[in-house]
Amino acid sequence: MIFPPLADWDRRAARRGALDGVFLLGTVEPYAYHLPSCPLTTGRRAGLMAFASEAQARAAGLRPCQRCKPHRRHAVQGDGLDVFQALSERLDRAPATVADATHLATWAGLCEPALAVILADHAHATADAWLTHKRVAFAADRLLGQAATVADACEAAGFPSARAFDRAFVVAMGMTPDAYRRLGEAPRFTLRLPADYRKAAVLAYQGRDAEGLAERTDAATVWKALGTPDGPAVVAIRFERRAAHVEVTSDHALGTASFALLHRDVRRILGLGHDIRPFEAAHPTLVAPRRGLRIPLIPRAFDALCWAIIGQQINLSFAGSLRRELIRLAGERVGDMIVHPTPDAVARIDPDELLRRRFSRAKTRYLIDTAKAIIAGDLDIEGLADGSAVEAERRLTALNGIGTWTARYVMMRIGFADAAPVGDSGLATALERLHGLDMRPDAVATARLMAAYAPWRSLASMHLWASL
Repeated sequence: MIFPPLADWDRRAARRGALDGVFLLGTVEPYAYHLPSCPLTTGRRAGLMAFASEAQARAAGLRPCQRCKPHRRHAVQGDGLDVFQALSERLDRAPATVADATHLATWAGLCEPALAVILADHAHATADAWLTHKRVAFAADRLLGQAATVADACEAAGFPSARAFDRAFVVAMGMTPDAYRRLGEAPRFTLRLPADYRKAAVLAYQGRDAEGLAERTDAATVWKALGTPDGPAVVAIRFERRAAHVEVTSDHALGTASFALLHRDVRRILGLGHDIRPFEAAHPTLVAPRRGLRIPLIPRAFDALCWAIIGQQINLSFAGSLRRELIRLAGERVGDMIVHPTPDAVARIDPDELLRRRFSRAKTRYLIDTAKAIIAGDLDIEGLADGSAVEAERRLTALNGIGTWTARYVMMRIGFADAAPVGDSGLATALERLHGLDMRPDAVATARLMAAYAPWRSLASMHLWASL
């Protein structure tokens, strides 16, 4: 997000420091972000970029200016995390007390543009979209956890009408509130798919390893082995016209909580978490060959993190073989498939077992150390997607062996909408071809080019990979 428009700010006020802390200025030479009062921006008319926050400047690949040191000023000012968390907690507890985005901003003591910046940084969403997401999640919990009627859930979540509730719920959850309320009564359920849904992308991603132990595909079905609170299960997702029919099999009796978790997992596998229409409208040339493309997510974040660690600096085929070894070594069997191992199971692996299976010492250490950090409570890996994007990247990169590429890849695959995995060779190659560059861009140049796709850099990354 670029804010405010460059024509709208007073250069004299900027020079005397009156706009420091309001926004940041980016320059190409040097490729850095500055306080508006920084002497290095004085007199420049071209090549200036304005950013609403430090998070947005860093996401574009800029580094803090070593002269004006804007990161120190913004560290004191704060990145809005406390405000975001307070708003999130209120909506998780009582969404009906917030009428709309304007009321949300007023309650936080912010103007609406300031709220928009905080939600763009932390939720990767607009205020209206985030508020709707929170209302639907609250209603879903109420429908299952308290056996509430649809009308009760609608009112408690703060929807203005039953029609608005039904429409928002179907878009987000793939089924009506009443159908969701009956989840678990039978070992099957159906999700509605958008008219432009591209099942081929999901089948290709889930079938990327022909010898996969935790997932398999054929021409119209995905099978995925997943853990639940009641024991392991396999979901079979069969595509038919504008629907995904899901059949659940398990040797255990699965309760409502397990079915709710599997429903969430299937939605993630299908990539149904975000509205892709604004991105497609903003970038018609890029999406033209692939309209309807969505991001197939990895349903469990620890699986995504392990996959990203395993895939560091090796090719896809070798990464797939290493992942199979990890699953075979520590996963739980269900039928003829194996569930991806949990952090507890990975933490218990003897490092020599991984070394014998061609894991490098570094990958072995990163995997086991990460699993132990999760067990110790240093990282709520499965809760990352429900929290702040800024905090998620900070916590991931604090782990041994996790850099920006790994963190952003994990964030993209667990549902954050504006995470570009800069440093990815495929992404760089796609940008090189798209822009007709003389050489493949490095991580900084990739971040700069990807800034044009904010706030949808995750989906843009998918389109660029698919263009290869």
